[in-house]
Amino acid sequence: MKQKIERLTGGCVLVVSVIEQLAQWHNSTVKAAVERLCDYIPEKLQGFCYVLAELYGPHIAELIDKEMNADVVCHSLRLCKQDPGQPLCHLYSPPKVGLSVAIRKAKRIMKTSKDLKSFMGFSSVCAFPLLANICEKIKFVLRNKLPFEDFDGDKFSTFPTLRGYHWRGRDCNDKNTTVYPGRRPDNWDAKSDSNCNGIWGVDPKDGIPYEEKFCKGADSRGVVLLGDSAGAHFHIPPEWMTVTQMSAKSFANLPMAFSDEFDWPQFSEITGFLNSTIGGWTDSLYLRLRKRNRCNHRDLQNISQNGGSSGNLLSLIKSLARNQLLDNPAIVIYATIGNDVCNGERDTLAHMTTPKEMLSNVVQALRYLDSRLPNGSHVILTGLVDGRFLWDNLHDRYHPLGQLNKDVTYSQVYSFLDCLQVSPCSGWLTPNETLRNLTSERALQLSNVLKEIARSEKFANFDIFYMDFPLRQTAEEWHKMGGEPWQLIEPVDGFHPSQIAAALGTGITWQKALHEWPQVLGKENPFNDQIEAIFKDQGGH
Repeated sequence: MKQKIERLTGGCVLVVSVIEQLAQWHNSTVKAAVERLCDYIPEKLQGFCYVLAELYGPHIAELIDKEMNADVVCHSLRLCKQDPGQPLCHLYSPPKVGLSVAIRKAKRIMKTSKDLKSFMGFSSVCAFPLLANICEKIKFVLRNKLPFEDFDGDKFSTFPTLRGYHWRGRDCNDKNTTVYPGRRPDNWDAKSDSNCNGIWGVDPKDGIPYEEKFCKGADSRGVVLLGDSAGAHFHIPPEWMTVTQMSAKSFANLPMAFSDEFDWPQFSEITGFLNSTIGGWTDSLYLRLRKRNRCNHRDLQNISQNGGSSGNLLSLIKSLARNQLLDNPAIVIYATIGNDVCNGERDTLAHMTTPKEMLSNVVQALRYLDSRLPNGSHVILTGLVDGRFLWDNLHDRYHPLGQLNKDVTYSQVYSFLDCLQVSPCSGWLTPNETLRNLTSERALQLSNVLKEIARSEKFANFDIFYMDFPLRQTAEEWHKMGGEPWQLIEPVDGFHPSQIAAALGTGITWQKALHEWPQVLGKENPFNDQIEAIFKDQGGH
């Protein structure tokens, strides 16, 4: 419940800021700004917006008209909770009279609001009938990390979101549990496509099945990511809170983003397969493996979650779909790049994973993989990032919310989230340089654990490799292209790698594998051109 209240606080300040700025930018009343925002929201969510507008709109308008800022408005609407003895959390610089005085004044204005008091218990968005259905689906997906729409139960889907084919290769027959991406072909797919790679049937010239002709001995393999929000590619579009760019078009992707947990795995560094619609470009390990061998078409799984760490990956990993006897080998990327040192706790160091815990968690995960992966698979352990890069490159820049009036820097956003105890990383997103250094020190210790595991542990069905997270090389590459370091960081959360960073990281990882572990990538398929000539895009993605 505590986390809910604190997220509500952040959400309230964000929405009130946007309303205030919309009124300013369009030189309109606050009431008109609220209506404008609801009109921008996609139709299926508009009802929810109008209900909130009716309940809160007049009170927000009254307070903004009296020059109360978003912090004061949200505290006075009782949407901000303050723990006893803790400071009042605020995003903006406090008013001249002081935050407490301004809030007391605003609360006196609010005392007449009977309808508002009756609404206080309605704090969960999922309590709204309009959203209850989608919330139930998302809760199912968050619990199971499996596709919501999966009629044959093979863990693959024909539906894009709710852990569907944005996350795993698209199923080509959702009524047959033996048909799915990544399996070895059934009878060389002479009659139908059992592995969804779009290659099936028999060559009329010689009677040989195409799959046998083009894919036999081709070293086919899939790619699996075990990761966190960076791997799932968490992204909140900046145009959702930049009023100078805001329109109905800005929010068209809101329902999709919501049902994908605000992750965009379809554009991600390891399993991306669609052209990016969120800036930058898409380049991924999967796309490069597919280009190298078109028999690998659709063989991808992004098994990541927001908040993924070496500890909770032990349950997440059970959603892996791989049959040791029937399927092709896989390249598994193990990449929890931050959450073992990142948390929103006040005593953040005490809540970080220790090297001993890291060793235990990762070895357990590898043992599980050894019981599931087909022989000839490969595992690449990725080290943790050095997150000092975030503060160094963003702290004094303006956040999208602060660009109109030059009044909100990333430093303020980080402090606000930290005060609410919902910071994605108290250890790195802080003005305390000592704490940032200590967090990086622990991250390095955990990376060294991974390095040692790759050096000394042996498993029956795969070999293991280690690579550092390629942040330094990514920044150097981007600098050569004329880019700035801050562009490698997600603009809204100021924490995750951006689309540009993801695409550049792919190239660096690929080159390392090509030069140091070419056996991981498999050989180039000499029949790629023929596959393309006959099967075109192989059914797409």
